[in-house]
Amino acid sequence: MGNMIDSREASEALAEINEMTRRVRQSRIYNLASLMLIMWGALVFAGYLGSFLLPRQAGYFWAALNVAGVAGSFVISAFGYRKTGIRTFDFRMLSAFVLFFAFGFLCTTVLGHFTPRRMSTFWPIYFMLFYLLAGLWFGYAFVGIGLGITALTLIGYFFIGEAFPLWMAFVNGGGLILGGLWMRRI
Repeated sequence: MGNMIDSREASEALAEINEMTRRVRQSRIYNLASLMLIMWGALVFAGYLGSFLLPRQAGYFWAALNVAGVAGSFVISAFGYRKTGIRTFDFRMLSAFVLFFAFGFLCTTVLGHFTPRRMSTFWPIYFMLFYLLAGLWFGYAFVGIGLGITALTLIGYFFIGEAFPLWMAFVNGGGLILGGLWMRRI
């Protein structure tokens, strides 16, 4: 009965299978998330650049870019679903986005009456909270991106003057793009 494996060998084999399954799952999540990060990063970069160049029209830029981002998220999800069978953006995710934006709008506009500078600080930090939380379940790359963008946003808020929207284009928009590219390599 030389073909029988003992319980230690079986445990090791199962542990290897579980680790491989975890890595494949994380790889799929990172692949789809990287596409979302790159797309949202480009939109955020454009929003902050528009805010810097035409500050009076900033609200219109952001409204249009957020609608484009949600539409792009649906497209990426549909493309990803055909390849992986994993739906990343569905009705529940759309509902989460609506609730997320509604809560942020309530905090910044109704309760807080934020200045444009404070608004430009609040939103990335608010978004990064969810990256940090996602990192607890889906991988530490989300934590690194969230902490990095939050720290640089706060540095900019306290130390960068009138060029703050330009700073944020590179920190938030560029940070999301770089984070997406980094996730593709992990």
